[in-house]
Amino acid sequence: MIDRRYMYLTEEILKENSDICSFMGPSLNARQDIVVTEVPKLGMEAAQKAITEWGQPKSKITHLVFCTTTGVDMPGADYKLTKLLGLSSSVKRYMMYEQGCFAGGTVLRVAKDLAENNAGARVLVVCAEITAISFRGPSESHLDNLVGHALFGDGAGAVIVGSDQLVGVERPLFQLLSASQTILPDSSGALVGHLREAGLIVNLSPDIPYHISENIENSLIEAFEPLALKPEKLRSSRHVLSEYGNMLSACVFFVLDEMRKTSSKEGLSSTGEGLEWGVLLGFGPGITLETVVLRSMPIN
Repeated sequence: MIDRRYMYLTEEILKENSDICSFMGPSLNARQDIVVTEVPKLGMEAAQKAITEWGQPKSKITHLVFCTTTGVDMPGADYKLTKLLGLSSSVKRYMMYEQGCFAGGTVLRVAKDLAENNAGARVLVVCAEITAISFRGPSESHLDNLVGHALFGDGAGAVIVGSDQLVGVERPLFQLLSASQTILPDSSGALVGHLREAGLIVNLSPDIPYHISENIENSLIEAFEPLALKPEKLRSSRHVLSEYGNMLSACVFFVLDEMRKTSSKEGLSSTGEGLEWGVLLGFGPGITLETVVLRSMPIN
């Protein structure tokens, strides 16, 4: 159950942009004006926290992977974040737009590949999501639109990914062992989003639970042996969704952060709540399923 969420939109902003509140009002320009400016700023806040905890100078960041579902523009949010953070003008940037809820796993997979194939690379990964692009007033003829409003919230997360740890200088939290991406069969149209004059219009099919339940086992087998998950194994995920809602690509970063903080607070032996192995899984438009196998690190 989702108890609370955080959103950039305020009553004052909505009063100034009344077309956003109408169900299909022509509001893309107003929405774009908000997200193209605020998404990089939100990403900057998350990135600064990650860099501070990493403890190394920004000049050591070699790559930037930025993901957001909103605010397609040129130059993109990756360029704007580079400027806001004061990163090197030669940092290698990769921008991912319009991916949806599975993208937290996607950016980790991409960062893993970059780090493993570029000696000494340090990849700054940032996911920032603001739902202003899809928020709209209710319609009696489209009650399914309320489902998304009940689930989604705003948020941003960031991590640094590298493949050759500087012992005594860097303290990894998790190791990315393997990753895979799968399009579920016969799922076309079950979860889609269309960018129109009225903003991003997301359609959630009632068949989504069926598609996931029918295919999740095979998708997990590709990355990990079948898991018999006990309820307590999902407590970090449930806590994050309860306190923040579904923050699309940023959600998995919140879950990993909650897990390692809880592990430390409870005096457990590893960042993975005392366990060595875990699996990160997200699904989104397609239906696309992203899976990452993780190894937790000892807590000294």
